Amino acid sequence: MMERMLHAPEYRKSGGTAELYSEIEIHAPSERIWEILSDFQKYPDWNPFIRSIRGNLAEGERITADLRPQGAAGMTIRPVLIRVIPGRELRWRGHLFVRGLFDGEHVFEIRQLGDGTCLFVQHEYFSGLLVRLLENMLKTDTARGFAGMNEALKARAEQPGSG
Repeated sequence: MMERMLHAPEYRKSGGTAELYSEIEIHAPSERIWEILSDFQKYPDWNPFIRSIRGNLAEGERITADLRPQGAAGMTIRPVLIRVIPGRELRWRGHLFVRGLFDGEHVFEIRQLGDGTCLFVQHEYFSGLLVRLLENMLKTDTARGFAGMNEALKARAEQPGSG
């Protein structure tokens, strides 16, 4: 089977909104990928992009996430979890200062492909007045963060006996 990987995230624009899309094939069951993705306490051990997440993994909960793309200034965000489907999807929505200025909906999806292999999709929808101004940062720093996290998640999920 040919391995599907999109190492460089794709930036897509439509009107006043944008999407940063990435995917990677992981040779591990969805339960294993979810176990890693949902264990916020271990993010500092493996995640080069989202260095930490604090908060409860439940829909409607506000979390605190420290984003630190390699080679770029980091930021702390406080989004609300809007979808938590174990083994399948984690989604949050947040905004910079006030709604409408720079809003983001970040999505992690785990799609089973069969034979113990999954497609991990990480994408974010952006809208608001500052999207155009922040476009270069999204295409470079944020895209690099997505790719780094995807590769690190793949490595950890495919490593026998890792936790």
